[in-house]
Amino acid sequence: MIGLSTYAFFWQHSERAPQPLTLEEMLRRTHALDVEVFQICDFQPLLGYSEAQLRDVLALADDLGIHLELGTRGVQAEHLARFLRMAEILKVGLVRSMINTADHRPTLAEAQRLLEEALPAYEDLGVNLALETYEQISSKDLVSLVETVASPSLGICLDPANSLAALETPNEVIDRCAFWTTNIHVKDFAFTRRDGWVGFTLEGAELGSGLLDYEYLMRTVDPQSRGINRIIEHWLPWQGSFEETAQIENRWTEHNLAYLRSNE
Repeated sequence: MIGLSTYAFFWQHSERAPQPLTLEEMLRRTHALDVEVFQICDFQPLLGYSEAQLRDVLALADDLGIHLELGTRGVQAEHLARFLRMAEILKVGLVRSMINTADHRPTLAEAQRLLEEALPAYEDLGVNLALETYEQISSKDLVSLVETVASPSLGICLDPANSLAALETPNEVIDRCAFWTTNIHVKDFAFTRRDGWVGFTLEGAELGSGLLDYEYLMRTVDPQSRGINRIIEHWLPWQGSFEETAQIENRWTEHNLAYLRSNE
C-alpha cells in the first residue's frame, strides 16, 4: 500500500510552524488524501504519550481506516522493547529504525548483539523491525548484519537516496537490499549547483523530476506482490517563510501520491 509519514508534514509539525500539526491532525489530513497507511516516524512527542493516549490514537486511526507504522532510531534493546510495547498497543506490524543515533554508534558486532537480544520479543508478537539504509553504514554492511542475525522479524527499510552521501548509487543500493526489503521510503532528489557554481546541493524534488529511478525500484523490489508499503517522505529545504514552505510541502505530497497511484 501507499502511505505517508510524519516526514511528509515535516515543516508543518516542526517548531517553525505557528501552530504545529498534532499527530491527530496529520492522521486526519492523511485520511482526507485517501491514504490508508501512516508511519509515525521520529516523532518526538510520541515518547511522552501514555498508554491511554496511544489507545486514543489507535481508535482515531481505526475510525479513519488507517493502518499505522512506527519509526525510531537506535538498536538498544531497552529502546526497541519500548517501541515494541507501543507497536502492541497501536496494532503496528512494522517498526523502522536505524543503527546509529546522535549519541550511540555501535560497532556491527555490538549492533548484532543488541538485535539478537531484542528480536525474539518482536518475533513472538509478529512485529517486523526494518533497519533503514543510511550513509553511516554501507548497504553491504547492513545486508551482512541482517543476514547474520537471520531473524524472520528483521529486514531493511529501503531509501535509495540516503546512501548517496557514502558514494553508493541508488540502483546499487536497490540491487543489494531488494531481497531483504520490508519497507520503502519514497522520495526523489536532485543535485543543483550552489551559488557561484562552487559545489553542489543535494535536495528533494517532486517524484519523477529528479534522479530516483522509480521504475527500476518497483521492478527490482516488486513491493506490490510482496506486500511492502511505500511511504512518502520529502527532502524539502526551508523556503524562507512558513507559508511558502507549507504550500510546497502539501503540493509535493499531492503530486507524489498521484505519481505513485499512476504508476501502480
